Amino acid sequence: MNAEIISVGTEILLGDILNSNAQFLAQQFAELGIPHYFQTVVGDNPERLKQAIAIASDRANLIVFTGGLGPTPDDLTTETIADFFQTPLVEKPEIIEDIQQKFAQRGRMMTDNNRKQALIPEGADILYNAIGSAPGMIWQPRANLTILTFPGVPTEMKYMWREVAVPYLKSQGWGKDIIVSRMLRFWGISESALAEKVAPFFDLQNPTVAPYANYGEVKLRISAKAASAEAAQALITPIEQQLSEIAGIDQYGADQDTLASVVGDLLKSRHETLSVAESCTGGGLGQMLTRVSGSSAYFWGGIISYDNSVKEKMLGVDPSAIAEQGAVSAIVAEQMAMGVRTQLNTTWGVSITGVAGPEGGTDAKPVGLVYIGLANAEGATSQPYQFGDRGREWVRQVSACSALDQLRRRLLNKS
Repeated sequence: MNAEIISVGTEILLGDILNSNAQFLAQQFAELGIPHYFQTVVGDNPERLKQAIAIASDRANLIVFTGGLGPTPDDLTTETIADFFQTPLVEKPEIIEDIQQKFAQRGRMMTDNNRKQALIPEGADILYNAIGSAPGMIWQPRANLTILTFPGVPTEMKYMWREVAVPYLKSQGWGKDIIVSRMLRFWGISESALAEKVAPFFDLQNPTVAPYANYGEVKLRISAKAASAEAAQALITPIEQQLSEIAGIDQYGADQDTLASVVGDLLKSRHETLSVAESCTGGGLGQMLTRVSGSSAYFWGGIISYDNSVKEKMLGVDPSAIAEQGAVSAIVAEQMAMGVRTQLNTTWGVSITGVAGPEGGTDAKPVGLVYIGLANAEGATSQPYQFGDRGREWVRQVSACSALDQLRRRLLNKS
C-alpha cells in the first residue's frame, strides 16, 4: 500500500509558484506512516495528465491530486480523471447550493462557470471544502485504488486534508503505523567524512539513517516506523545516541536547532554577551542571531564595516595592517573582533572579512577566502577558510555559519 502525489498546474512547471502542497502532503504521509515513493508535476494539459494518471495508477494505491479544480477552462483535473476511467460526470446539487451560499456571504452572485465545480465522476463522494468554493472528491474507480483531489490553494488543501481526508483514510485502514523522524545537524565536517564514520548505520532497515548536505551543513535523518510515536522514538533514541557519540563536537544540534540558537543558549547559560563586526557578510551574521527569539539577552549588536575607513575609524583597525596585509587577512580579522568587543563592551567579539566574489579575487587571495576572528578578554585569534568560488550567497551564508560554529566550539571547550 503506497501513495503518490500529482500536482497539477502549469504555473508550478514554470517556477512561478513553489510546490508547497507536495511538501506538506509528503510530511503528512510520513506522520501517518503511509509509504510514498513518487511525486509528479504536470501542466494544465489533459493528455499529459492522463499519462501521469496511467503511470501512477499502476504503481500506487492512493493518488492525491492538488490543483486544477477551479471554474476556469484550464482547470481540467476532475474531468480528465473521469475521462481516463471512462466514467461520466454528474452534477451535485449540494455543491451548487454550497457555492451559492458562500458567494452570498460575500455579497456576490455565483457565475455560471462555477457550476463546473459541481461536476464529479459518477460514484465519487464529495470531499467538502469548508473555506473555499472548489470541493474535491473521494473516489475508488477500481479495486485497490483511491483518488483524492484537492484545490491548489494551500490553506484550503491543508484544511480539507486534516478535517476530511485524514479521518477518511484512517477509517479505510490507512495510517495504522506512523513514521517519526529525527534530524541530527552537523557543522565543520564534510558529508563524505561523516558518511565514512557512520557507514554501517546506512544498512539499517528500521530505523533508517540517511545523509543530507546543503550550504555547508550536513544532516543525518533517522526515521522509524511503528504503531505509535512512543514506539518509534524508542527505536530512534539508541541510534541517535550512537551517532552523537561518533560525531562528537561536530554535531551541533537536532531538528529545529540552528547554529545561532545553539550559540545563544550557550551564551545565556554562561551569562555572556556577543557583538559582531562584518565585512563580506554585510550583516548576515547579525541577521542570523536576531532571528532567534530572545537574542537581545546576549547579542548586543554589530558593525558592518564594508569600507576600510569604517574598519579603521569604528573598529580601531590599524591602517598599516590593511596596507601591509590587506583587509582580508588574519591580523585585520583579529583587530576587527577585538575592536567591536571593545566598542560594544561585550564578552565576545566575532568578525568576518573575506572575498565573497564574484569579483575581487586574486591569485594570493582567491574568491572564497575568508578570515573569521574571535576575541575575548584573553585576546584575539583568527582562522582562515577557503569556501571556493561557489557563488556570492554561498560564501556569505557559509561564512556566517562558520563564525557561529567557531564560537560554539570555543564555548564548549571552556565549559
